[in-house]
Amino acid sequence: MRYGGSRKKRALVRWFLILCAVFTCISWLMLLTLTSDDRPPNTAGKVAVVDFPGQLELHDVERDVVLSSTETPKQAPAKAPKKTPAKSCATVEEMGKAFKGRILKETLAVRRIIQRHFSINGASRIRELPPEQFCSHGFVIGKASEAGFGNEMYKILTAAALSVMLNRSLIIGQTRGKYPFGDYILYSNVTFTLREVKHLWRKNDCVKKYGRHLVMRTDDFEKPTKTNALCSNWRKWHQPIIWYQATTDAVAAQFFLKNIHPDMTNAATELFGKPENLQSRPNVFGELMRILISPSRDVEEAVNWVIGGGGRDPDITLHMRMLMNRSLRAAQAALNCVRRATRNLPQGSKPRVVVISDSPSFVKFITPNISEFAEVLHFDYKLFSGNVSHIMKSSSTLEFRVKDWGPAPRWVAFVDFFLAARAKHAVVSGAHRRVGTTYAQLIAALAAANSIGENSTASSFSFLSSFQGNLLAEGLKLQIGWGHAWNRFAGPLSCRGQPNQCALTPLLPPAWWDSLWQSPIPRDINRLEQYGVQLTGFGTTDENQIRSFCSTRKTIVKTISYI
Repeated sequence: MRYGGSRKKRALVRWFLILCAVFTCISWLMLLTLTSDDRPPNTAGKVAVVDFPGQLELHDVERDVVLSSTETPKQAPAKAPKKTPAKSCATVEEMGKAFKGRILKETLAVRRIIQRHFSINGASRIRELPPEQFCSHGFVIGKASEAGFGNEMYKILTAAALSVMLNRSLIIGQTRGKYPFGDYILYSNVTFTLREVKHLWRKNDCVKKYGRHLVMRTDDFEKPTKTNALCSNWRKWHQPIIWYQATTDAVAAQFFLKNIHPDMTNAATELFGKPENLQSRPNVFGELMRILISPSRDVEEAVNWVIGGGGRDPDITLHMRMLMNRSLRAAQAALNCVRRATRNLPQGSKPRVVVISDSPSFVKFITPNISEFAEVLHFDYKLFSGNVSHIMKSSSTLEFRVKDWGPAPRWVAFVDFFLAARAKHAVVSGAHRRVGTTYAQLIAALAAANSIGENSTASSFSFLSSFQGNLLAEGLKLQIGWGHAWNRFAGPLSCRGQPNQCALTPLLPPAWWDSLWQSPIPRDINRLEQYGVQLTGFGTTDENQIRSFCSTRKTIVKTISYI
């Protein structure tokens, strides 16, 4: 009995030890699980959804954020952030939330600034000034060739913006007496020609009476080591005419936002707004186009032919830059984006959607799908027998430009432009490779300006970018080139491996990297360094560093004398 009792006791002890071991093991596993749950997830290479606690608005979040572990900034930001977003990268749609702000107030304010400027500095008033006042007046000239419409029109619009900032009159440069794109575009009578300014200079005897020669000072933005965009006070330049060259996108005019002279910075900020406030930046270039250009009579005839006699204006425009490709992915993404845009339309008749593309085959490819929920409008130049088609039949197609501009005659792009700009509610931009080209930007800007009346109290207009997933495998890294709307978001804060995106897009493309989720690519860091600006990996700049650079830089003055 004693032996049996001892064996029973040993068995009880053994079971007790086993239970203790099991309990210890379970406790250790639970502790390990809790510890691993506390670790932040590794988001490199994955799509991240931004979750701002407490519905925090984008503009309340501090600019500085933590970079993705896959890329390292050139240097850390100067000061530690007060708040940081929960994730280290954002999708294009999340970035687009920054443009959801209501810009109606700011845009109407800029409209009044532009109207006041041209009422004071417009040609009709200035040409009637007494000789002494006329000879002391200043001008800005905008010159353009007849290359790509978007890039060339930005040259004119940049000159117009500069004339506002400098309180000077605007000259539209001509070539052999002809305006740029003069067969398709009419320019407002608030502008001068250089020929007229020369005539008035002689008529008012500016040289003999006042010792003032007609001299033009030039500045080439495309030459970083020579441009005075950051270092000089242009408002104090005494030359009668200023020509700011190579301004082929929205960036050149906004470089003055970082000029070291308060006069220039204040003038630029009054027009363009603060670069860090993306949600409240006005539609500057759209408002300038609204007052400066209109379609020629023949082009307008073609536009009205598409819309139909007495027909209502289109609701939405879809612009696809396809470079002769017919991508199923691009079509599907664009189709979804157009559908999304139609959801925001007022209830009523069937939506009208304008479809334009450099690739006619793509238009035929996507039209049946859009026709399922909307009426499709498209300009088929082969069916049009109006004046413009007869006038332009003799014009030759530039074969080397076919892949870039498409196979249609050149004049068709201007009919497409003014037709697309009639959209009342939205413009959608898609592409085979780069979305939001200068051409698409200007369509959206003019359409948005046209949609706002003088007494408007609200605006529902949207500019949307359609991205197919394969364009976003490495985030927005492919959106290189300063002429593209998303270039300032192309750095490491853009998530990789994103699905299709339909994102709100700025009507005024940013020129700097001051706002949330903006980050530069290495190519742009290097390019800014040539201008004397040291960008961090976050895209922040140091004003003291720019001043230091300007203090050691030699001022370059280049002039051309006319009279």
